[in-house]
Amino acid sequence: MNTDSAAPRGAGRAPHPFAGPRPTTGGTGRRTLLRTALTGVAALGAGLGAAGPAAAAPGRETHVRPGTPDEAWNELAAGNRRWRAFRERHPHENPALRRELATGQHPFAVVLGCIDSRVPPELVFDQGLGDLMTVRTAGEVLDEAVLGSVAYGVLELGIPLVVVLGHQSCGAVRAAVEAEQTGQRLPAHMQYLVDRIRPAIDHRREGDARIDATVSANVRLVRSRLAAEPELAAKADAGRLAIVGARYELTTQTVHRLA
Repeated sequence: MNTDSAAPRGAGRAPHPFAGPRPTTGGTGRRTLLRTALTGVAALGAGLGAAGPAAAAPGRETHVRPGTPDEAWNELAAGNRRWRAFRERHPHENPALRRELATGQHPFAVVLGCIDSRVPPELVFDQGLGDLMTVRTAGEVLDEAVLGSVAYGVLELGIPLVVVLGHQSCGAVRAAVEAEQTGQRLPAHMQYLVDRIRPAIDHRREGDARIDATVSANVRLVRSRLAAEPELAAKADAGRLAIVGARYELTTQTVHRLA
């Protein structure tokens, strides 16, 4: 697999709201409340755990969390190899782990992928409960909610890897290319999506080749935007985070990193 390096951050970029100083009064309580709600550390979670089976089966699978960016990517790559060889393990679904996850979560990767029904990250990477924090939008389009979700995973849960996962034959990318060619506006909120993808359109190619090239270009554009977020960039610079771009090929079921 190819390696990916962090994109240079744009000079003079206005600070993102996430980059501001942490509040010294009042903010701690709000952050603790958010962390508690999203990780599931609450009485309700404990109650759900108590309602599960009384005991785990002997020799239950262990749930070892990758701790570095390289370890996290290697785990995803191994899972994708199992997926495309039809040797899926469907890990981390046993009763004991379900009870454990009722009181907290420790995912090892954030996957920002497309909404396409053929590319569910937990399946194509053969991962289970508590392994991945997934964010899915058409064409991997970023907005404030997506940025906040990715930032939460990295800054609050300490996730060491963010993967921007595009895929072959992306309908959102095709729509953006065709809308540019025809000048037609899409209905409802879909125009927002194509407007966000439009800067990635590869005009050096024509027809289906343009669409395919734009899939990869769009992944790289989204990855660079994430890498330019100051607090994420600081983690990456310290070696505690990798933000990588990747593609899933529908015809081979292979995920490969983009340089």
